[in-house]
Amino acid sequence: MLIEINADRLWASLMTLAEIGAYEDPSTGLRGVNRQSLTDEDAAGRRLLVSWFTEAGLSVRVDRMGNIFGRREGSDPTAAPVMAASHIDSVATAGAFDGCLGVLGALEVVRTLNERGISTLRPVEIAAFTEEEGVRFGTDMLGSAVAAGRISLEQAHDLTDQDGLRFGDELERIGFLGPHDVRLSPPHAYVECHIEQGPVLADAGVPLGVVTGVQAISWQKITVRGRAAHAGTTPTELRVDAGLAAAQIVCWIREMVDSEDYGRLRGTVGHLRTSPGLPSVVPELAELTVDLRNPDDEHMIRAERDLAEFLDSLCERQPGLRITAERMARTRHVPFDEGVQKTIAQAVEDHGLDHLALMSGAGHDAQEIAAVAPTAMIFVRGQYDGISHNPREYSTPEDCARGIAVLATTVLRLADQR
Repeated sequence: MLIEINADRLWASLMTLAEIGAYEDPSTGLRGVNRQSLTDEDAAGRRLLVSWFTEAGLSVRVDRMGNIFGRREGSDPTAAPVMAASHIDSVATAGAFDGCLGVLGALEVVRTLNERGISTLRPVEIAAFTEEEGVRFGTDMLGSAVAAGRISLEQAHDLTDQDGLRFGDELERIGFLGPHDVRLSPPHAYVECHIEQGPVLADAGVPLGVVTGVQAISWQKITVRGRAAHAGTTPTELRVDAGLAAAQIVCWIREMVDSEDYGRLRGTVGHLRTSPGLPSVVPELAELTVDLRNPDDEHMIRAERDLAEFLDSLCERQPGLRITAERMARTRHVPFDEGVQKTIAQAVEDHGLDHLALMSGAGHDAQEIAAVAPTAMIFVRGQYDGISHNPREYSTPEDCARGIAVLATTVLRLADQR
């Protein structure tokens, strides 16, 4: 059986949620979304989602990480469910689709099954995981990582944001510290539909992708301590310049990438701050984040090792300079289940659509759930070079509908497996 969904209703849901946390972006002139995890805006988005789950006849539960689940029972309520999920938290400069398409698309699947009177053998569950982006509390895929057992509940609750606000306290403040156990009972299968966040599908002229896995990701916070000094009176050879060292780190990461000695390594310094931040003072402190990504675990290990050695060499060359590196997040390359991939690919073909097989460059909740259940993802083509984490982020109504129709057919077939 092939399932077609209500494309207009799906689009209306996406646009309605996008108004929560909406802002006018001066750099693009577009309307963006800022709905960071456990903010008042996130709380409002969560309440809207719960109301939609309830209207669709789902039983709703919230666990101690604030992960939200909506369950549609099957004819065998004891069978492990099929789960379709993603997240609704955003970065500070987001669009309307990242994460939200997966959650609201799964909701549209349930609405369609209800309208057509289709029952399934297995229950179907929708999930919206907490703090997938990691921008506020420094650890991405946090809710799903705790649900899958990679990170402890206590460790997650003790994380703090830049203002020193504790995750557990903020979860309670917004009213989503749920009573349910956070460890996820393994579902029969997990499927996540997501915008690609890259240009591959658009360049190929193909609407959908079947995701083979997620590359390894490493986040580090590097702190460089030097010595403040007068910019005009301190000779260059007597300076301990934290800002200069930070610049050398940025350039070294680019050299690592360009060398091709580490395979398909990607390196990014997304945050850089110096102190005291005055034009006439040599910086005494620099803080920067380093994001490394690689589809090969061994290449990633070598890149991390060589970066650490470079930091040590900077200190050796400049007496008085001190550098520390703090691990923020680290995940290995995660291959997805071939059986779920085949089910998705067959659904794409049965809908008469083209697809590519590709690896995800971004992290997703799916990579965490893959540790406990057969998992795969559907990618939907993005426009404007697939830009994401930006108000220009856009996928067409037609492509979104195609992706969620494939999700619906995939979920239905998986939910009828014995």
